[in-house]
Amino acid sequence: MIAQVIVDIAAKQTDRIFEYHIPENISDVEIGSRVVVPFGPRKLQGFVVGISKTSNYPGKLKDLLVVVDEMPPLTPELVKLSKYMAKNVYSYRISILKTMLPRVMRANYRKILTPISKSAQKLALFKGDPVDLNNLTDNNKIALARKLLRNNEAKVEYLVENKAKKKTENQYLLSESREEYQKILNSVRRNALKQRRILTDIIENYDSYPRMQDELEKTAKITTTDLTQAVKKNWLKKAAVEVYRNPLAGFDNKKKAVTVTLNEEQEVAVDQISNSVQKQESKTYLLEGITGSGKTEVYLHTISKTLDHGRNALMLVPEISLTPQMVSQVKSRFGNKVAVLHSSLSTGELYDEWRRIRRGEIRVVVGTRSAVFAPIKNLGLIVIDEEHESSYKQEDNPRYHARNVALWRSDFNNCPLVLGSATPSLYSRARAQKGIYHLLKLTKRANNKNLPQVNLIDLKHAEFAGDQFDLSTDLVNAIKDRLSKNEQVILMLNRRGFANFMLCRECGYVMKCPNCDLSLTMHKDTHEMQCHYCGYTAPIPEKCPNCQSDKIRFLGTGTQKVQEELEQLMPDAKILRMDVDTTRRKGSYKKILDKFGDHEADILLGTQMIAKGLDFPNVTLVGVVNADTGLWVPDYNAAERTFELLTQVAGRAGRAEKAGEVIIQTYNPEHYAIELAQTQDYERFYAYEMQMRHAGNYPPYYYTVLISIASKKEQNAAREAFKIKRKLASSLHSNTIILGPTPSAISRLKNQYYYQILVKYKKEDNLNDLLHQIQNSAQEIKKYGLNVYIDNEPERIV
Repeated sequence: MIAQVIVDIAAKQTDRIFEYHIPENISDVEIGSRVVVPFGPRKLQGFVVGISKTSNYPGKLKDLLVVVDEMPPLTPELVKLSKYMAKNVYSYRISILKTMLPRVMRANYRKILTPISKSAQKLALFKGDPVDLNNLTDNNKIALARKLLRNNEAKVEYLVENKAKKKTENQYLLSESREEYQKILNSVRRNALKQRRILTDIIENYDSYPRMQDELEKTAKITTTDLTQAVKKNWLKKAAVEVYRNPLAGFDNKKKAVTVTLNEEQEVAVDQISNSVQKQESKTYLLEGITGSGKTEVYLHTISKTLDHGRNALMLVPEISLTPQMVSQVKSRFGNKVAVLHSSLSTGELYDEWRRIRRGEIRVVVGTRSAVFAPIKNLGLIVIDEEHESSYKQEDNPRYHARNVALWRSDFNNCPLVLGSATPSLYSRARAQKGIYHLLKLTKRANNKNLPQVNLIDLKHAEFAGDQFDLSTDLVNAIKDRLSKNEQVILMLNRRGFANFMLCRECGYVMKCPNCDLSLTMHKDTHEMQCHYCGYTAPIPEKCPNCQSDKIRFLGTGTQKVQEELEQLMPDAKILRMDVDTTRRKGSYKKILDKFGDHEADILLGTQMIAKGLDFPNVTLVGVVNADTGLWVPDYNAAERTFELLTQVAGRAGRAEKAGEVIIQTYNPEHYAIELAQTQDYERFYAYEMQMRHAGNYPPYYYTVLISIASKKEQNAAREAFKIKRKLASSLHSNTIILGPTPSAISRLKNQYYYQILVKYKKEDNLNDLLHQIQNSAQEIKKYGLNVYIDNEPERIV
């Protein structure tokens, strides 16, 4: 038998199938298996994408060496999906296959220097063992290694390491009958208390064995030393048993499942989607429901009906911050049938959850973007919550959109896909308008309460409560009023840090990142100036680095500064801050949300991660500190993003019995995105924004491709960009719009200058092949320090 393998080298020369003979002693090779194969002088990991009986290769095929996993980590479905994606996201297939796996399952390669000659074997460099070249840092030793390789006195071998490890715990089994243990207990002297404790536990809990060591230590107070002695005396037998790490352990004692009676609109939505599940239709539904209309209950009821039909379900949420609340609801409804996948899990937890899914031990998967690759079989329903969110688009290689992957999986599995949002993306809403997607509407809140009242405060004419010009007196008075009633408040400012930049009033110097064309943001809690793009940090200066003047100011605002101002204005208020800086540690999202949900804090202050999906019944006021932070970004969809964010965060108020209020502070109250967010009128916004897109020839009226060229030398990036532009112009139709090349809005990032070309088209049959040619050419120019990135349907064009 012949294995068709994609090897672990992302290059155009290797972006094809290599064939290997499967030896008779290797019988567990399947499509989707990870394998180790010889490739030139190296050993590489690869993925089996096909198996055949014969080969057209005229020579002798090399033997496949090792099958890495006991069960193929990828299903045949995912292998087929990787082939489809390679054609459409302009990435090499191996990059896509590796993206489908948890990071712990990606290969780790070690370069080992092994001595050949006897004289080399005696060198102190080796000390009797081969040397790991990755750990060699001494220049003299590096020079010696190169000399040995030149003289053929040593060779380099490549080892493929598998970092994915199972977790095992000790289990203790019985070796005798209960009667025999009673005899042993009778023969043990009275003062041998530890031995008698073990024997007594065995006799009293005989039918409960085998038992885990952790259980014996906690319940029977038996130590590891005591158990070791019991094994030596042959009273017990010890075995290592595989156990799963449990990322859902903290969700067990939270909300219990409650029976929810659906309203008429929800019933209609559930019936239509469930009908498609039963008929096994690959139909796409757009569930457009105002905030608080009960979209989550529609998801849960349709998942329940899917399970009743014997099929499984996949549910995606946009951000990790949404996962704890959503997981709590799904877990309370479906118990241990649920697995969760997101980047805040430890590598071990991700590995175990992935294996539970692959082994068919779960029925429902909940996760963020990458969970769209979950190896779940018998898929009967896919749900994407908050489908408008840009976080569903992967911003680096491979640049896939989870919605497009879900559409493919929906079609492959003959199952419906549900896209849910209070503010659907224009892309999805336009397709629903054309009948490509089926539109379902939820027009009223599930509890029949009104939407919160939204008030705009024009900051150009407002009075400010503090000296920082962030919080108006109207907003502060409203917060104090809510706190006096023992109610809670959510405040959003979509900018983290303390101040946006440092300015010297003497010479005008602004402290910038040395790697990027950006000012550094002040972070007061860590006493650092920080670049939010490359991670560069520097101490907060006391004097101007340019002229040494002490007349420096830190201007702009962020969540840290607003928190400090709130603490000064309301010293008795308990405040929780939720942004990237406070949620770096594992479990921090859940910890913050649980504290707020248990009313251990009065105010939840955060960036956009608090704007969607959260449901706290005691929140009656939502405040937006500055609605303009994303409004004037040089991007065609800035207005759409602003409207979505304001509408979503407004929906966090008044979700239970108490009426809600929203206060939006802005310097641009007349802007249509902010005006229509005040009335939460999605239909009017959709109509107006579609006119703007049509006038500007932007999506969804045109398809787009963004080509970015990066180099450490700006002139090289510009030269290559114009070369690509000429190739495009000579090959595409005259009605296709080619914009650029122009420098990116942030022209330098991580010491790379960026130029970009935007292609807008309605129908271009040649474009896909042309872009693959550009991708392949990029491999050749990479050695000159030039990088080319192709982004199909980019979320941002800046």
